[in-house]
Amino acid sequence: MMPDAFKFDPREGILEILDQRGIPFEVSYLKCSTSDQVAEAITSMAVRGAPAIGIAAAFGVALDALRGRDVLEAIRVLGATRPTAVNLFWALNRMRSLADLPGDRMADAMVEEALTIWREDLAINRAIGRNGADLIPHEGVVITHCNTGSLATGGYGTALGVIRSAAEQGKRIRVFVDETRPRLQGARLTAFELFNLGIDFTVICDSMASYLMSRVKVSCVIVGADRVAMNGDVANKVGTYSLAVGAHYHRVPFYVAAPLSTFDPNCPSGDRIPIEERDPDEVRCVMGSELFPPSYPIWNPSFDVTPGDLISGIVTELGVLRPPYEASLARALDLWKARSQSHRGGE
Repeated sequence: MMPDAFKFDPREGILEILDQRGIPFEVSYLKCSTSDQVAEAITSMAVRGAPAIGIAAAFGVALDALRGRDVLEAIRVLGATRPTAVNLFWALNRMRSLADLPGDRMADAMVEEALTIWREDLAINRAIGRNGADLIPHEGVVITHCNTGSLATGGYGTALGVIRSAAEQGKRIRVFVDETRPRLQGARLTAFELFNLGIDFTVICDSMASYLMSRVKVSCVIVGADRVAMNGDVANKVGTYSLAVGAHYHRVPFYVAAPLSTFDPNCPSGDRIPIEERDPDEVRCVMGSELFPPSYPIWNPSFDVTPGDLISGIVTELGVLRPPYEASLARALDLWKARSQSHRGGE
């Protein structure tokens, strides 16, 4: 059975975050009562995945509101944790919109908003799954990268949600899971989810994917996203770009699955996306074991950018967007904003 990524107790004002660093060998939770503790969980990647980061940050602001702390400072600190994932800033902006309410109302409103963001994400994931399931044939072979399932979201998943939805329709799917160096989110987390869901999977090293495509008839590649630029360029876990190049050469459809909150209307192209660079020890060490000396120089970008012209389609809660992306993304965002305003009473 899959553990929940979050548990929230509004009476105690405690957010429990599943510590993904221990999976698959240990399932444990971090208890957070302040935004500082949530920020540390995000920075250390105890919680990761663009939608999950946004949800955690929203709850972090709400926790400080409940304790009468400075919510604007909480928003500032949380906003500095992971620069690439745009869902983080989208969620924080929603919380900032409530910061001018009187203190006795603000805390309740922020708790409800964080819960709403969480519930909405689950519904969005299920819609993404339904919209993308048709892209996978009845006996499909799929390659995926990093982790995009219930651990990375409010529940169900984006790219993994598409795979999950197709399996729930009775399709016999075989999934090849990139291990996803350097933090092994594929081998540790995606494999853990697929194992618990009973979906056939095989873990491969990232460098094996192109060779696999030359030997096995792969139906499609499907990955998630941390930020989508308005020309269709996509920032995702490092290694995604290489996978897209291999898919393009072997004429394998390459899909991205992402909620519209991941689209950045202020970012015209991928070269404007900030790319987080992380501690070299993440490459030097694996599960606490040092692979080579500290004197070796290391470059450790956490993400790369896949050009939109390598992407066959982007699966969203409103459907599958196709090239030319400048037009299809703009139309989808306009519709999304209109629906959001209607749902929130035109605010």
